[in-house]
Amino acid sequence: MNYMFAPGFIGTRAPFFMDIVTLIVALLPLLVYGAILLARGGNYKSHAVVQNIIFIFSVIIIGYFEMGVRIGGGFDAFISDSGVSHTYASVVLVLHILIATVTLFYWVMVIVYANMQYRQKTLPGRASQGHKILAVKTFVGIVLTSFSGIWVYLLLFVY
Repeated sequence: MNYMFAPGFIGTRAPFFMDIVTLIVALLPLLVYGAILLARGGNYKSHAVVQNIIFIFSVIIIGYFEMGVRIGGGFDAFISDSGVSHTYASVVLVLHILIATVTLFYWVMVIVYANMQYRQKTLPGRASQGHKILAVKTFVGIVLTSFSGIWVYLLLFVY
């Protein structure tokens, strides 16, 4: 576990685990968009497989992140070396957590419903429009989660 708290590779004050998580969070919208392009191209089976893999991988990364934050002493331990006010960073963190939580809720719904509808052979097809609406909301949430997560990272480890 000591490797998690070794100096990171981005060149900031962040520990290794935070650099890994931030890099993945930064790339997540691009990965999800790539999976969306598979569906737009009619490759629905590949789209489903890739989306499920990205989702499972993301949930594992969330667990890894939470473990690192808890072991590392939490928000207060990470904000201690920052030049940003605790109040400002806390507000940004709360905003990030709200966005990420709502996004995860939507993402779970998209994955669960899509897998059920795919097995029932209503996706693609009759369920496509509802799937697209929920998927767009989820994608916007993933983009906002990515930006707000990077914002928190910058506040804690750069400024």
